[in-house]
Amino acid sequence: MSEAPRFGSAGLSDSYPGKKFDPEGIAAFTAGFGLTAFEYQCGRGVRLALDKAEALGKACGERNITLSVHAPYYISMSSLEEDKRLHSIEYLLQSCALVKALGGRRVIFHTGSCGKQSREEALEKALDTMRRAVAACDEAGFEDCILCPETMGKVNQLGTLEEVLALCQVDDRITPCIDFGHLYARSQGVQFAESTAAQDYAALLDKLRVLGPERASRFHAHFSRIAYTKGGEKCHLTFADTQYGPPHEPLLALLKERGLAPTIICESAGTQAEDAGTMARTYEAL
Repeated sequence: MSEAPRFGSAGLSDSYPGKKFDPEGIAAFTAGFGLTAFEYQCGRGVRLALDKAEALGKACGERNITLSVHAPYYISMSSLEEDKRLHSIEYLLQSCALVKALGGRRVIFHTGSCGKQSREEALEKALDTMRRAVAACDEAGFEDCILCPETMGKVNQLGTLEEVLALCQVDDRITPCIDFGHLYARSQGVQFAESTAAQDYAALLDKLRVLGPERASRFHAHFSRIAYTKGGEKCHLTFADTQYGPPHEPLLALLKERGLAPTIICESAGTQAEDAGTMARTYEAL
């Protein structure tokens, strides 16, 4: 039998009853929705003490929950200022230290925006920063960590599928984080619209084959419904908000049909564990 996807949440839902950092509570809450992944959020900085991270990793490990880390939002691999690019490498190293303490491997990050430069110039800078980041990770003893650049939701951000795939070519450990909601939003709802979702998902999965069978099968993913404006992403929604897409069912059917096993992290607004549980049950029922 082929390996199945892992489903998980980005941080804790609004329904989480605990207040304090409680490794057992977080693991039990996550497992209660039938989830086998959890993405620890460091959007505003890497602040979790490593001993606490180890405790969370142990509690989750006992329940077959794998952990990943979302690196700080202020990373910019493509900044015109070299200082910002160098600081971005430092934030990735901090995130790697945390994910290792958690017992995980994947660090997900935003690559930055184009700013006042062309997309081509921004990508060149990001590729250079990516090469330096890989070297810095190796030097720091984080060679087993997997860096995951994310597809982005705003039109002026670096992070089209093609740009992310280019970054993944820097090293065969770099694995894409495909945020389906972001791609839907930056296309103004054209890509993964209800009427064409199945063929759009199939086309995207076909494009991932350029990375080889391992990364094409076990890529990282974010999923949520997202509202958009002409600039792209506006805000994350819940699965109950059906005015906007993308729909999850056609994607899950394709993953099952093709025997693919990505880790899919739900980023719904406040119902991420509940909606991830919906995806897990939908997949199981196929």
